[in-house]
This record gives sequence, C-alpha cells and structure tokens, in this order.
Amino acid sequence: MFTYQKLEAPSFESELCPEKKGDICQKSIRVRKSSLLTWTLAIIILGVVFVLIEVILWALKISHGLDSRDETFRQTEINLSGQTHEQNPLDKCSSVLDDRRFDCYPERDVVVTRELCENRGCCFLEVSRGRGIPWCFYPPDFPSYTLEEVNQTSLGLRGLLRRKVKAYYVRDIERLQLSVNFETNTRLHIKLTDASSPRYEVPFDVPQVTKKAEKPIYGVDLVEEPFGVVVRRIDSGAILLNTTVAPLIFADQFLQISTTLPSKFLYGLGEHRSSFLHSLDWKTLTFWACDVPPVENCNLYGAHPFYLMLEDGGSAHGVFLLNSNAMEVAVQPAPALTWRTIGGILDFYIFLGPSPAAVIQQYQEVIGFPTMPPFWGLGFHLCRWGYGTSNDTWQVVKDMRREEIPQDAQWNDIDYMVGYRDFTFDPERFDTLPQMVDDLHRHGQHYIPILDPGISSTQPPGSYWPYDEGLIRGIFINTSQDKLLIGEVWPGHTVYPDFTNPETHQWWFENLNRFYNQVPFDGLWIDMNEPSNFKDGSLDGCSSGDFDNPPYVPAVLGESLFTKTVCASAKQNISVHYNVHNLYGLMEAKATASALIKLRKKRPFVISRSTFPSQGRYSGHWLGDNRSQWKDMYWSIPGMLNFNLFGIPLIGADICGFSGPTTEELCTRWMQLGAFYPFARNHNMEKEKAQDPTVFSPKVRAAMKDVLLTRYSLLPFLYTLFHRAHLFGETVVRPLFFEFPEDVETYSVDRQFLWGRSLLVTPVLDAGIDSVTGYFPEGMWYDYYTGSELPSSGENLTLAAPLDQINVHIRAGAVIPTQRPGTTSWVSSGNPLRLIAALSQQGEAWGDLFWDDGESVDTFEREDYSYLIFNVSENTFSSRVVHANKEATCITVETLSVLGVKSKPSKVTVDGKEAPFFYLENQVLMVEHLNLNLSVAFSIYWK
Repeated sequence: MFTYQKLEAPSFESELCPEKKGDICQKSIRVRKSSLLTWTLAIIILGVVFVLIEVILWALKISHGLDSRDETFRQTEINLSGQTHEQNPLDKCSSVLDDRRFDCYPERDVVVTRELCENRGCCFLEVSRGRGIPWCFYPPDFPSYTLEEVNQTSLGLRGLLRRKVKAYYVRDIERLQLSVNFETNTRLHIKLTDASSPRYEVPFDVPQVTKKAEKPIYGVDLVEEPFGVVVRRIDSGAILLNTTVAPLIFADQFLQISTTLPSKFLYGLGEHRSSFLHSLDWKTLTFWACDVPPVENCNLYGAHPFYLMLEDGGSAHGVFLLNSNAMEVAVQPAPALTWRTIGGILDFYIFLGPSPAAVIQQYQEVIGFPTMPPFWGLGFHLCRWGYGTSNDTWQVVKDMRREEIPQDAQWNDIDYMVGYRDFTFDPERFDTLPQMVDDLHRHGQHYIPILDPGISSTQPPGSYWPYDEGLIRGIFINTSQDKLLIGEVWPGHTVYPDFTNPETHQWWFENLNRFYNQVPFDGLWIDMNEPSNFKDGSLDGCSSGDFDNPPYVPAVLGESLFTKTVCASAKQNISVHYNVHNLYGLMEAKATASALIKLRKKRPFVISRSTFPSQGRYSGHWLGDNRSQWKDMYWSIPGMLNFNLFGIPLIGADICGFSGPTTEELCTRWMQLGAFYPFARNHNMEKEKAQDPTVFSPKVRAAMKDVLLTRYSLLPFLYTLFHRAHLFGETVVRPLFFEFPEDVETYSVDRQFLWGRSLLVTPVLDAGIDSVTGYFPEGMWYDYYTGSELPSSGENLTLAAPLDQINVHIRAGAVIPTQRPGTTSWVSSGNPLRLIAALSQQGEAWGDLFWDDGESVDTFEREDYSYLIFNVSENTFSSRVVHANKEATCITVETLSVLGVKSKPSKVTVDGKEAPFFYLENQVLMVEHLNLNLSVAFSIYWK
C-alpha cells in the first residue's frame, strides 16, 4: 500500500514497480537504518557503475555519432541521495523531450527572454514547430522540496517537507506538512499545507474518517528528493499520478504541482466550452467565476476543479482539488497536467473507481449527492426577457394551453421588477402578476422569477427595505478599507450581500418572505452571481495590494481578478473575496434553497448561473447566455455531460438560444434536443422575436408538441433517474463510455448521450439535413417509437431524421416505465403507466420505478414513497414492490409492450388468467387494458 523511497522518480515510459507481491513494491528501497560501512560500499559500487555507464556512452557517441543521451540513461543519472551528476547545461536541457517540457514561465503579460528564463534557473530552448510548446522549462535538476521525515498515523502518513533553495516566487514557504490518508478502499486524500502557519481552506463539510482503509486498491509511493507522490493501481500497476516530473512550488500566492497522466482520455475540469473529451495539445483551462457569454478558451460562470480519466482497458479514476482560489490547469500531450492556484492549500482527493460511474459516485460522497427535484421541475419551462407586461406573459401561457402543448412553469426575467430592484414587481406593467400566478396554480402550473444578488443602493433612506435593513445588519461586502463596496449592475449602483455570513441567510429569507406574500412563487432563478459587476472592482477601483494584483494571475478573462466582478481584496465574513469568489453562487444557492423550504414547506427548485462543487445539493444550472446558432446547440451536449460529472444533474441550456434570431429549423431541432435536457427551458432575450412553440407554423408547432409529449411520457423514467442520483450519486445524463468503457470508439462521442443506462438520444445538430449518423455500441437497440430492432456490431449507423423526428433508442435488457402524457406533470402523474421491456439476446430485461407525491421534502428519508423493480426472464414479466405508499395505490399499469419477442405467443396470462394481446410484425408483443394497481405485485407470462 505504501513505500517510502529514496529512489529516482519513474520515467514516463517505465512503471515504478514492474514486479509486485500483494501491495508491496518489490523493487522499491525502503528507508531503514544502515551502517556507515554498508553505505560506503554502496556508494563505491554505484560510482563504479556510473563510470562504466559514462565510458559506454562515450564509446557509443564515438561509434554512432550520438549528440544526446537516451532517455533511459538520463533517468539513471539520479543517484540514491537524490542528487545529480554535473551535466553540460545544453545536454541537460536538450535531453527533455518537447512534449515533456513543464512551463517555467507561464506568465502571459511578458515576453519571455533567455535572460528572464535563466534567472529562474530554467532551460531556454526555442522551438520552431508546434504551438504552445514552452521555450522556458524546468531542467531535470531544478530544486524542489525534500521529504525529511514521515510517520505513520491512524489514517495513513504524515510527513514534513523542506525546501533548501528558495523558489522564484515571493514568500515561498520553506516547510510543508504532508498528510496522506487512506480514507476508503477507493478514496485517497492527500493534503499539502504550510507546516508553520494556518492558511485558508475551503469551508466544506467533507467526510470525517476515523479508520484507515483495510484493503485499498491503490498503492502510494513517496519519493524523498526531489519530493513526489506516485499513486498506482494495484491490480494493473498503472501509474495514475506521478508528481516527480516537475518541481513542487508552494509560495503564499503561487502553488504549482504537476503530474503525468496514464492516458489521453481526460474529461471534466469546468466550466468551459469545449468538446467533452479534452484536447491535451498545450491547453490551459482557467477556474474563476465570470459573467461572460459562453465562448471557447475562456473561464465561464462556475469552477469545478475535478477531472475524470479513462485508463487503458476502460478503468477510470478521478482527481479533485478542493481549492476555491483562482486557478488554472495546463495540459500537455506527454500526457501530463499541471495545477496552478494562487492561494489556499493543495488538498487532493483521488477516486479509484474503477468504473467511470463509480468514480462519480465516490466524488459525490465527498461533495454531497444532488437534491431530489420536485416532479414538476422536470416538465417544460418557458421564459423570455422582454414580455413587457404580466398580461403579455399570461397570454403566452394561455396560448400554450389553447394548443394543448405541455408546460409546467412560466418564468419572468428582470423586466418584471421596479427599476430592476430585487423583491419588487412593477405595479403598472406587471399589475396582474399575482392573479397570473394564482391562475397558474389553479391549472397545476408554477411560477419562477429571477433574482440578482446586486442590491440597489441609490434609493432615499427608508424607501427600500432590502438595502436599509442590510445596512443595519451589516451583511454587505466591504472594501479593504472597511467601507461599503459599491458596484454597478442592472439597477445602477449596487451593494452585494455576503452569503458567507449566516446573518445574510436570515436577511435573504425575510426579503423572500415579504415578496412571497405578494407573489407566491414556486422556485427561484438566481442569476449574475459570480458575482457580476458592470464596473471592474468597484466605483472607486481596487487596491494596489497583492490580493487585487497578485504576483501571478491565472489566464482569466481581462487578465485581472476584478474584471467584471468585485475587488479580490473585498472583505467577507469568513475571508477576503480573493479566497471565496468562486463560492459566491454556491453560498447564494444554499441560502435560497433553505429559504424556499421554510416558505413553501416543499422541495426547493433553484436554478443558478454560478456553481461550485456541492452545488447539486441546492440547485440546478443552466449553461448561460448562449446564442441561436447550430454550434451552440452542439456545445450544450458536452456542457450537459460535464455537469453530470460535477454532481449537478439538473442541467440544460436555453432551448433555441438566448441571443440572436432563431429559425424554424434550428428551433425545431433544438426543441427536440431540449426535450431531453434534464432541465428543459426555452428562453430568449429582449428585442428578439418570440420563440415559444405557439409562434411557429402549424407543422413546426406540431413537431415541438410531439417531442414534449414524448418527454412527458418519459417523466416516470426521468424521475427515477433523479432518485438514483439523489440516493446513490448516479448520473442522469451520461456519456456512452459510462456504459461501454471497454469500447474506445465511445470515448470521444459527444453528439449523442444516454438517459441512464438504457435510452440513447441521437439528435440532429446541423442545418439542412434529414438524416443523422450516430455511434451504436455493440448489441441490440430498439426504436423507442416503433419498437423495431436495430442491431449493431459497434458501428456508426445513419438513420432517417425528418424535421418532425428525433431518434431515440432503447438498449436491449432495459425496462422503461412511461406514462400517458398530459399537458402538465400534475395531469400526467395521475395517468396510467405503459411499461416497455426491451429484451436482451437472452430474453431478459430489468428496470425500476420510484414514485412519491412529487414535492414533499425527504420522502425517501421518511419512507413515504414507492419503489418497484421490474424483471423479465423466461417469458415472464414480473413486478416486485420493494416499498409502497398511498401514492402508488392511485396509479395503474395499463399497457405492457415487450420488444424483441421472436415469435408470436400462443397465449398470454396476467397473474395466471388468460388475456388478449397483440403481436406486431416487428416482433413487438402488446398487452393492453391491464388495469393493474401499481402497489400490488403482478406477473405476465407469454407462451
């Protein structure tokens, strides 16, 4: 499990322990007390060996004209004490291969010269080929930390590191404390911090472990000098982390650690707009919450320093850096990765899986499992900025009802407020808002308004309670001079609530309560919470100190920490904004969800723009201010997949696009895709043409209605997936490789996705086509609409895709619970069920169903729910009631469809009684008019 080494680090090509017995590295040298004679003999022998090697190399150079030594020989130059032999500087630098250069001068605001580079003690070699390859990089012997002592603890190990040579960043820390905790058999926790002084740590409630893992599936090796950690998978020997490849740097405002990667299949690291599978071609990903419409190569609304990596053979592991400071991750094709952050500590969790799904579950055991949304929250939502009046908003709802198009929630953007001020509604333009909300409730629908954190500060004293009361309680963010920080957002000059202050949560609740008494909303949309600021920093600028102008600034938008947000030096309750900026959206979501539970005594529904790990416990997320373009529709799929990795399954993008004009074709295709977003909302901005389904031609309107009815028919299945996410940390939407990790062809697929393990969605993402090509892993797939078979050997298949159709397929071996759709989730939830069983080659299938009242808090925890398991085996479909409550007694199973029945049965029996049935030419068996109560077990047999 653990070895403490005074050895050279493993090379990129070699494994640390090619021979193992159990979890002990047979070729590692354990530190132990040795006599002086033993060490003397060892040094003499090693000296002779090195002399021989030099002679051989010299001979090879003469005979073959070699200009540089082979990488294998370079690795042997590190002796047992961790020191290196003198080497010609040019040889030392040129021996480092291009893709293994670790950047010694990542600053972007200077032109790196040879003089600047060598002043840091680094190599400077120009490269004429390949963009991104650093010219200034670390030599193999660059000074790093030395592990001076290590001791066993009840959870693992504790060590002391010392830097003997100062690093080039100011206030570098000489002594570090290392802790390595074997928390579970699949979770390793490694922490590096200042050994002498406390530092800021993320205020998270992480699992508290009291006992060391007994049978971990990982091994850990510590290299003494230069210090490094090597983590390997015991069964395969794969090296998952190797931090010896570049020096560890730990200064007050610059922390850097690098590692090799076992493959090039890297995912996660959000929030960014990119393909789902990251390119490792010298990319830098930045983590600093920012209000910016989604574009490539830019830090966006949230920060999620977590990655998932697939290894050769399909095993997976994940790494989470629990740090909320400004950060960047640089990747390179070695493959390798470098973490850089400018504050806090290095606090890593490593998850060993070994399946991709297990990695995400293990990650959520640390950050928390997502909340269970209300059933209505999974319906269709409609919004736009620019309705103008409450009557105009209301008319859209009425138009949707007239066309019998499903809709569960109506939203309003900021135009409903008085002067864009929170907790107000315009008494003239939105005078009928309370009546509209009452009408929505009478029709089983819901209302969600927007709220921004910026509180208007320009009103006369005594005229705006949120500001006046906030001043009295002292809950706003202050400048570094202890004055109120004034920024500018939609209402003009604003102040910012400090959600790290518990008193702010109470103030937030009281404001919501006052507004709720006027407009009884059902959920909340929290926007602009990076926090956004139209002025950089504040009206008075920011300080000249190190928080606002740190020695190193990651690759953030605007090259400043206070671009489009508040000053990093601003003071908050638990720390300076420099440390907690990335937590702002999370803290606001936490306060909002808590307030909603108090107000409504029901499950909260919150959608937040800015997010951080554990956000899924309190809110969902939408992907921000996208554009009405085909490429933006595609980008929504990698975004949706990533947020499921991040433990925020309630995710979607603005259907049809937020800004710019849409078209009938684009909006139709996007409504088809959006019907399979976990959070499905159509939303666009002011001064653009309306894009709700009722404004389009009858043909397009019918296509949109049909796909929404498909979504509503699948709500029992989707709701069950959210239950499994809430209970077990499973993903709702997932990439194909989660289910087929040994199929390398699935690793880059991000134009398709799965609902759960068994529903494959293949949308059209390009203009002017009536077919779509998708990858189908090996096995049998069934058309969701017709039940027809689609066999695949693991190949790309081209399917017909007319404008009114999206391709959806069921994986063989699944049982999908569906329901006769209604125009609201409330109507649908009372309708009979149709169960679809898609038989495997062995004639088997499995599925489950979670059912409750759809809105009460903690129904599972209070055992007020129903849970059923469906099985098909030996020509028998059976239901087993694992747990039941009164809600299930109101629901009946009306129809069973069995796909893949090879021949027409001679008879069908339901609980032993013969029943009529239909058998279709495409091998679909249908049994209708069952009228079986969901709360009672039943069996259906065909002969």
